Order: sequence, then C-alpha cells, then structure tokens
Amino acid sequence: MATERFETIPTAERLAAIGPAWTALWAKSGALIFQSHAWVSAWWGSAPDRERRALAIVLAWRGEDLVGVLPLATVRRRGFRVLEWAAKDCSDFGDALLADRTDHALVRRMWRHAGQVGGFDLAYLNRLLPDAAARTLLQPDGGGVRLRLNHRDEANWRVRGPWTTGQAWFDAQSKKTRQNYRRGQKALRERGPLAFRRLGPEEPLGPVLDRLTTFKRAWLQRHGLASTSFYDAGSRALPAMVEVLAEAGLLHAFVLECGGAVVAVSINFVQAGAMMAFVTTYDPEVERASPGMVLMMDYIMWSIDHGLHTVDFLCGDEGFKGRFGTEALTLASMTGARTPQGSAAQLVDRAQHAWRQRFGKPADAAGATTAAEAA
Repeated sequence: MATERFETIPTAERLAAIGPAWTALWAKSGALIFQSHAWVSAWWGSAPDRERRALAIVLAWRGEDLVGVLPLATVRRRGFRVLEWAAKDCSDFGDALLADRTDHALVRRMWRHAGQVGGFDLAYLNRLLPDAAARTLLQPDGGGVRLRLNHRDEANWRVRGPWTTGQAWFDAQSKKTRQNYRRGQKALRERGPLAFRRLGPEEPLGPVLDRLTTFKRAWLQRHGLASTSFYDAGSRALPAMVEVLAEAGLLHAFVLECGGAVVAVSINFVQAGAMMAFVTTYDPEVERASPGMVLMMDYIMWSIDHGLHTVDFLCGDEGFKGRFGTEALTLASMTGARTPQGSAAQLVDRAQHAWRQRFGKPADAAGATTAAEAA
C-alpha cells in the first residue's frame, strides 16, 4: 500500500504548482466548482485583503497520487485568527475534495493535520450541505480540534418538480405570480422592446459585469446595505470567478434587455443537471417593473426546456427564493476552538445566542468579540 502523507499549502507559489494534480482530482470527483483549484486560486489572486489572510490548504497524498484536499485558509478578525473555507466569501457550499467520497476517515486525518499545524484560534466551517463529507468532523473521534454544530444555519432553496416544459412550470404557478410576471413584462415593454437571452460564448462579458456591479452597488445603497469586495469599484473578484466558470465550460449568463439596454443580469452555471444561480441583480431605476423577477422566471423556464432537473438558488434565504423554491435544504455550520482565546469567543457567542433565544434581542456585551464577529 502506498504511503500516506499530508502537506499544508502556505504560499501562492505552491498553490500554483499543485494545480494539475488538484484539477485532475476535481475532474474525476464530480465535485462542484467551489472545490476546484481554479476557483480557490482565482479567489486568492483577487482577494483585496490578503494582508490579513493566509493559506492553510491540506493535501493528502498516497504515493504520487493526490487523494484529498481540505481547502482551508485563515483570516484575522478583531484580533482572532479564524480558520475557514478557502474562498468562503465567494462560495455557496463548502466541503472537502476526495478521490473516494466515502473515505470520511481521510477527512478526519486531514483535519487532525490542520490542527497540528495550527495557526488559528477558532475554526468556523459553514455552508455544509446535508451530504457534505466534512460533516464527519462532527463525530467525537474526528481527531484534532473538536468541532460542534453552530446555530448559524443557512437555507438552500431549489426548484424541482415534474414539469417537462417551462410553460408547464409557469402554468403551475399561482394566478398572482403569473399576473405579476405579465405585468412586469408589460411595464418594461412600455420602455422599449423586451428581450430575454443567454449570452453567446463569443460575446464579451466585461460590459455585462460592469452593468451588474453598477446595479448591485446602487441597489445596496438604496437599501442602506454595505457593499462587499465583490462589487467594489475596480474589484477583480467577480470577473475572476466568472472567468473560471467560463473556462470550465459551465457559465450561463442571462440578460433581460429593454430597448436594447440591459436591465437585469443573472450569472449562473450548470453542473450535475442543475442550473445554479450565482449572482442575480437588476437596475433599481426600473424596480417597479420587477425586472429581476421576470428574468428569474425566464431562466427557470429556459432551464426546464433544456432538460435540467433542478434550479438551485444556492445559499441564502431571500424572500423570492422561498416563493419559487419547492424544496429547502439546511446548510449547517461547525465551530471549534484551538486556543484559550478561541474558547472564550465561543463561550461569549453561546451566551449571546441563548440570550437572543430567550429575550429576542442582543445581550449587552459591549466590547466582547463573539464567534460571529470573529468568523
């Protein structure tokens, strides 16, 4: 039997060097793009705050074969060193990458290695699907830093059903939903000819991504919400991730055009027979016409017409997802402390959560750093 050994990737140079082996493992595994070398590398190369981050990716080798990747990184927040998924800020699901997805013991050995290498106070691994291999780390014999379920669950809504055509799906919606769709189309057509389409592979993505980020920043500002690095002016984060999707042959970019101008954009990708909605936004100047809703219903119908069995809204519990979703999965999170500072943060976090559960409002803990603030 080949000797098993573990390695931690600490530098961008080693990350680049491991690319071919990681990519081959990812291609054979059928894992989502979020666990690919290209995705993690694009995130690391475009992260605007790399000065407070460090790579902590664990590799498992058997002889010359790469058989496992635990894509981890650390970030400093409020004085704490938090271990999290690499590319967490732009990934909707987190997990280990394995040659044998049932080899949960290997995940535990990789995790033990991560704990031995150290360099973090608190671990926070979130967005775990029900079948995530990383959930094995919740077992008492997981090895290394003990992980437990955290109270920060997230939702994953999906559209799945018996429809054989997009029209059949549309006809199955409520009368109000159908009316709202037609009303939105009518309002938009009053501004000019209306067209829904998927961008062709030869069309430049730059102008569409510029429109997307402009819409998103305006929408966030209008609703009093803070922007993220994805949408900051001059940020390379979103274009880098979209380029990964395009090069992998997964990208499906949809636009809704009114009078020749783009009024809504959805950056999606297709894997394992599912249309996955990565980023969707619209022009807030025409918000009353519900262009985002019109575009979403259009790409759902397009997906069904093209033989896809699922439309996956990915992570998040926005209202529209629940209105259209036919099933919801719970994305779990796990936390564990490695140092006394991490243990103190966990205790404060649990106390504040218990307070909120009991009284429905935050506890008065001025100056305290919770696990949520750290992670």
